[in-house]
Amino acid sequence: MKLDLVDVFGSGPFKGNPLGVVHGGDALSAEQMLRLTQWLGFSETTFLLPPTDPAADYRVRIFYPAGELPFAGHPTLGSCHAWLEAGGTPGKAGTVVQECGVGLVEIRHDGDLLAFAAPPLTKHEPLTDAELDHAVAICGVEPETVVEAVHVSNGPQWQLLRLRTADDVLAADPVAKAPAGTDIGLAGPCGGSDRADWELRAFFGDAQGRLIEDPVTGSFNAGVAMHLFGSGLVQGSYLAAQGRKTGADGIVHCSLDDGGNVWIGGRCATISSAGDLPVFG
Repeated sequence: MKLDLVDVFGSGPFKGNPLGVVHGGDALSAEQMLRLTQWLGFSETTFLLPPTDPAADYRVRIFYPAGELPFAGHPTLGSCHAWLEAGGTPGKAGTVVQECGVGLVEIRHDGDLLAFAAPPLTKHEPLTDAELDHAVAICGVEPETVVEAVHVSNGPQWQLLRLRTADDVLAADPVAKAPAGTDIGLAGPCGGSDRADWELRAFFGDAQGRLIEDPVTGSFNAGVAMHLFGSGLVQGSYLAAQGRKTGADGIVHCSLDDGGNVWIGGRCATISSAGDLPVFG
C-alpha cells in the first residue's frame, strides 16, 4: 500500500484542504479504513480500488472520522489527482470517470485544473423553522443576516444559510460542539472583490461531538452552486473563496455548461508520498 498526502483547492502551497489517498488498499476492511482515517485526522481519507463498473476508470471509498460517505468533493478531486499521478490512464482523453457510493462521477482534466460534475441534489427544499433556528444557533450568525435557508444535500446532508454579505459569513461565531452528522454551511456575495465572487464556510460535527470548520469543501460548494445556478442567482461561472478562518486560502471554480451541468473545479498538489504502509493488526 502507498499513501499520498494531497492538497486540494489551494490557491497556493499548503492553502487548500489536505487529503490522505491510499493506493492498493484492496485487502483492508471497512473497519481498518476507518481506523486509518481516524488516525490521520483529516476531514476525509480515500482508498483507491479497481472499478466494478466497466464504465469507470477507478473506484474510491471515501471515509471521514465518523464513517463512510457516498460522495465528497475534495476527496473526488484529490483521489483523481493521485490516480493520474500514479500512472492512471482514462478511457477517454481529458475525462476521468470515478465510481463511488453515489455511482459514476465525471471529472474533467484540463491542465492543472480538475473539475467534477456536481451530482444531483437528493434534498432541495427550505429548512423548517426549527431547522433554521438550530442552524443559526450552531453557526453563530445574526438571524437578520439570513436571506435564505435551504437543504442542498448531495451525499452529505448540507444545510445552506445564504447570508447578506461575505462579511456576515466571516463574522459568524460557531459553537464548539454539535452532534456527528451536522452539516451546515454559509455563503454570501463578496460585492466586487477581485479575489472571489462568493465567500463560503462549512461546519460538520465529528465523531467526538465537536463542531469542525472544514478548510475547503467540494460537496458543499457543489450544493451551493447547484442552488445558485438553479435559482438564477448567478450565471455562467463564479469563483468561491473558503478557508480564511481556518488558516487556509481555497479557491473553487464553479461553472455551468451549455448542457446544464454544474462543474466544481480546483487545483491539486501532492505534498508527500509514502510507500509500504504497515500491516494492520
